[in-house]
Amino acid sequence: MNSFLISFTLVLCASSVIHAAEPEKTLLFEDSFDRKEAVPGKEGAGNGWTTNSVSRAKGHQQVFLENGALRLTTHPEADHAVVAFHEAGFQNGIIELKFKLGENDNLGVEFTDRELKTVHAGHLCLARVTLKNLALVDQKTGGMNNEIRERTQKGEKSPELTALLKTKTKPCPLKLTADTWYTLRVTIQGDAMKAAVDGKDVGEFKSEGFAHPLKRTLVLNAGKSAWVDDIKLWKLPAQ
Repeated sequence: MNSFLISFTLVLCASSVIHAAEPEKTLLFEDSFDRKEAVPGKEGAGNGWTTNSVSRAKGHQQVFLENGALRLTTHPEADHAVVAFHEAGFQNGIIELKFKLGENDNLGVEFTDRELKTVHAGHLCLARVTLKNLALVDQKTGGMNNEIRERTQKGEKSPELTALLKTKTKPCPLKLTADTWYTLRVTIQGDAMKAAVDGKDVGEFKSEGFAHPLKRTLVLNAGKSAWVDDIKLWKLPAQ
């Protein structure tokens, strides 16, 4: 009996530690995409989502509600990858979503602040996942910083610039199966950004741009095509 009580007490203590480690969070929004377009055949994901299809794809539909999920597919006439936007509004937070990729597909999960004028289009931070890799990227102080972007657009390939850009990205190897659903979880706290796939840590990266005080907008993009479902976005308290 004593051994049983000791074991039971240890289990309770361990559970308390795990529970205490779970950060307090506030749900900002969630979406399971269990609906259809308001007008069949016309782009309109609803629930606060907007896209770049009118401005970058000549109005062709690129975002589809299908089988209770969201499909992003860049149209052949588009001059930019398909993008879906949703209001966010946090400094520290967690995003969790299900995703599915085909061969050579990729999905970008990104946060922006369009009111920040020192970076192109407000780009702040990005987690881009393929079947073989997940990259964590500080865009604010990296490739989307206006001064750095101007240098790269002019074709500069100096060792100094190349070395700088390498410090703004952390590649994390993956081995995923095409056309299979996975769960991605990205956490941003202070200057740290970390990712997990199906509950397993993939990588963590620290860079000053991640600490930007207001991630105003969630951006989903797909260079080719990607499926997304069951999104949840939480706000974490200030550190």
